Amino acid sequence: MAQDAGEESGARAAVEEVAAFLGAHPPFSTLAAADLERVAGASEVEFFAAGETIFAEDGRTVEHLRVIRAGVVEIALAGRVLDLLGPGELVGQASMLSGLPPGFSARAEEDVLCYRIPEPVARDVLARPETVQFVARSLLDMHARAPLLLAGAGAVPDPANRAVRMLLRGVPVICAPDEALRDVAARMTAAGASAAVVRLESSLGIITDRDLRARVVADGLSYDAPAERAMSAPAYTVAADALGGDVLLEMLDRGVRHFPVLSPAGEVLGVIEAADIQAAEMVSSFNLRTEIGRADTFAALRQASQGLRPAVVALHDTGLAAQSIAWMYSALLDALTRRAIELALAAAGPAPGEFAWFALGSQARREAVPASDLDSALAWYGSSDEAELRVYLERLGRTVSDELAKCGLQVDSHGATASDALFVRSVESWRRLALSWIERPTQEKALILTSLLVDSRPVWGVHLGAALSDAFRSARERTRLMRLLARLALAHRPPTGFMRGIVVEHNGEHRGLLDIKRGGLLPVADLARWAAMNAGITSASTGERLRAARDAGALSAQDARTLEDAYELFTDLRLEHQVGQLRAGREPDDFVDLGRHSPLTRRHLKDAFRAVASVQRGIASELNFAVR
Repeated sequence: MAQDAGEESGARAAVEEVAAFLGAHPPFSTLAAADLERVAGASEVEFFAAGETIFAEDGRTVEHLRVIRAGVVEIALAGRVLDLLGPGELVGQASMLSGLPPGFSARAEEDVLCYRIPEPVARDVLARPETVQFVARSLLDMHARAPLLLAGAGAVPDPANRAVRMLLRGVPVICAPDEALRDVAARMTAAGASAAVVRLESSLGIITDRDLRARVVADGLSYDAPAERAMSAPAYTVAADALGGDVLLEMLDRGVRHFPVLSPAGEVLGVIEAADIQAAEMVSSFNLRTEIGRADTFAALRQASQGLRPAVVALHDTGLAAQSIAWMYSALLDALTRRAIELALAAAGPAPGEFAWFALGSQARREAVPASDLDSALAWYGSSDEAELRVYLERLGRTVSDELAKCGLQVDSHGATASDALFVRSVESWRRLALSWIERPTQEKALILTSLLVDSRPVWGVHLGAALSDAFRSARERTRLMRLLARLALAHRPPTGFMRGIVVEHNGEHRGLLDIKRGGLLPVADLARWAAMNAGITSASTGERLRAARDAGALSAQDARTLEDAYELFTDLRLEHQVGQLRAGREPDDFVDLGRHSPLTRRHLKDAFRAVASVQRGIASELNFAVR
């Protein structure tokens, strides 16, 4: 009797232990105590040795739901790892619920202990209203990863990663500038083309369906008029081997939907359209840009800006790479800034001289995301009354910055904006400052301001040139400056050491979270800027800088690739985090909770931090700097 009572007590304790574990993890955490105890009582303990296959992707239907109690399970497809699952995560639910073969393989990466729950009990849990959302999300997340990974191996054609010559449809319609619009329209209809290329003496023009509607139908231009009356010229063109994704981004930046595609010999191969490259969700960014451009008041501009964050979420949902989304978001910020300037000019009256508005920082590098600050500067090109122009531009800078802030954008809190008189100067003043920083880099804030101005790009008054960053092209000849910039770049260290190899914030409101910008993005961006300046490159994206530095020998091919891959991972994680915050209605930031990510992501992140740190140590050694 005593023995029976002991066994019963032991069994109950075991069930309570299983119930306590399951109750701490979704979807079981939503169950009532009695239901949780029933599931725990039906569960069996199952052990898999490291390397043992739990089920194969083309094997039999999975008949149990498994919950990992200890260890790590590798989920793979076609030999490529999709995820690493850890304690509390489910294994096999897709196959069990669908009655189909698994579609993925599961293997114990290390010794694994599971709770195996019979199908009838598992189905009852997973079909409940309070758990179905969790299950659906987990299934969608897993199946969404497969095509993206296989696309990287070339198994699934991805228009964004294909040369545009592979995306062309049909024979191009090419006409002379004096050909009647009636004939051009007829040939476009016969060819099923939405655009015709006009061959000019030294360039190309283009006529689109929209041009015909706007200039012939709406404006009353005769169908007998020559093609040159309705064309846009010169037409922007792209090379045949340009990637679809890059071309789409260029379309967004220029605000057009059609590019003639040229062979290396300059032959017109066809016309690429935005719709040929990506889905309607991505093309919707053009609609937002159009809405921004049509805003005729600041109130209308604020209304249009409400589409910025939803656009980022929609682009993320298409599976587009995070760096491409940042490029597109930066292009939309450019459009918003330009329209704000135009509205401010309309209200203030014509400027008494020529000037340009420059984006600085991440927007200039086309790497802005929803949590990014907006840095900016103004430069004027002289006037008969310079004092009058200064006053006008200082007022303009404050107006535009204030309106962008009202649009929900984060104007830099440290004052690096055109609303601050220090960042409103003549071109000659900027050049004198740049020369003084180059000649005397130890003066206060010289290195920080040099880094800021090297990251500059004109977004209004573009025809006036990239004067701010151009002033630093000779910097590579200044050994002292470049060594100090190298020290500054190496001062940002990747966070290795705690949280299973990753340092997180120790106190304050972000305690236990990883600052992905400070710990991941800044070390790489700073190194890329320094290396590119060594190669004579100033304003550019981080990826472009790394590739230019590699080609010029300023970085080894291995180091450049390591930094580029790490930057891509950090950007992916940063944007995924911010999209999650936007969905939850929270303000986006850069503080990532690693506990919400899979063991595979944490492992890749830790490896990336260590790889960046290794590159830093190698550069420090080459420059004879002390290595920490």
